[in-house]
Amino acid sequence: MASVSASPADRMRRSARHFHSPMPYALAIFDLDGTLADSFPWFLRTINDVADRFGFRRVADEDIEGLRHASSREILSRLEVPLWKLPAIARHARRLKAEAASEISLFAGVEAMLRTLAGNGVQLALVTSDSEANAREKLGEAAALFAHFDCSASIFGKPAKFRRVIRRASVELDRVIAIGDEVRDIEAARAVGIACGAVSWGYAAPAALRALAPDHMFAQMEDIAEVVCRIPQRA
Repeated sequence: MASVSASPADRMRRSARHFHSPMPYALAIFDLDGTLADSFPWFLRTINDVADRFGFRRVADEDIEGLRHASSREILSRLEVPLWKLPAIARHARRLKAEAASEISLFAGVEAMLRTLAGNGVQLALVTSDSEANAREKLGEAAALFAHFDCSASIFGKPAKFRRVIRRASVELDRVIAIGDEVRDIEAARAVGIACGAVSWGYAAPAALRALAPDHMFAQMEDIAEVVCRIPQRA
């Protein structure tokens, strides 16, 4: 069984340098929204209706880029979202996503990338704030490629979800990578002591992600397979 705890010293060493496993990764833990699913346009169309319903600040067009450079805690502070309302907001958002399933598609190249990883023996896991039913609908046939789903994660609850997935997968920490599009995805990976990869096409601005020096920064979908499976880079 893989160990899933990392000492403070281990976490500090991981956060101070780029981590490169000498072997291909055996487990890739993916975020969904903004990483595999192109849901940001839907989010922008929906956020102010949610703000009106739950009494937090609306998002003006000129606010968007600043929020993309902020951490989750900073976003909650700027929008004046009380922490005690987060569970109800999350439940409501999941219902809205289920109703808007036809409006949210996977990014181009996602299914091919996932098939490459699975074909090279990499276990795939999904950790998301969305429900498993919504996630499976968005993934379509690609859902069958995933060995592990741990869904309905709270905004700060990903580390616990990561640990649970790693235990189920029985994989050593140095052969696990978490891939997401937000600051909190990088923070969660480092809290657990695993490598982190950040995609440049999601919710957070690429500059905000680079500032945290993730182990890998992905500019395009095919880069993920090259890194995770140690596929030689294209000429």
